[in-house]
Amino acid sequence: MVATDNRRLIARPAALWGIFGFVLILSQAILRLAPLAYHAIASGQMTHLQWGLFAGSILFNGAMEGYVAFQLQVAPRVVARAIHLAAHPRRLHVALAPMFCMTLFHATRKRLLVSWCVYVGIICLIIIVRRLPQPWRGIVDAGVVVGLTWGVVAIVAAFVAVRRGGPVHGSPELPVTR
Repeated sequence: MVATDNRRLIARPAALWGIFGFVLILSQAILRLAPLAYHAIASGQMTHLQWGLFAGSILFNGAMEGYVAFQLQVAPRVVARAIHLAAHPRRLHVALAPMFCMTLFHATRKRLLVSWCVYVGIICLIIIVRRLPQPWRGIVDAGVVVGLTWGVVAIVAAFVAVRRGGPVHGSPELPVTR
């Protein structure tokens, strides 16, 4: 598939719904967690150790969640799956386009296993972190906000790059059909 075909495909409603539906899910989490992270700062109660952990949380999540996970892996795959969805729309896939782009279904067995394990792991971490008192919760949430924000920017940037005619850098990791 040439870049001009990708430019047309990425602008189709199914692709847009997949990409921006996922971005909306991430944005909702950012908006929900940012005030909790800010509360840790605004309380004025953090010790030097806690400030160090706050900075460490931001640096670690920015690097690992933002750059390694989102920018290098998730964003290219989301765009590749959105392009595939636009080229090969199926009603259920289009209706659930954000989940399709998140590789929660219609993917290789390995990708499905990894994706579902990651999302179940995230849910378990959410349950644990919700029980933390401030400022500890805010320290963790600050890093998560940075990582998720980086993810949103990476997905939108990958979308814009393909829309401008750039190459698709990821694999849609689709199941092998026989």
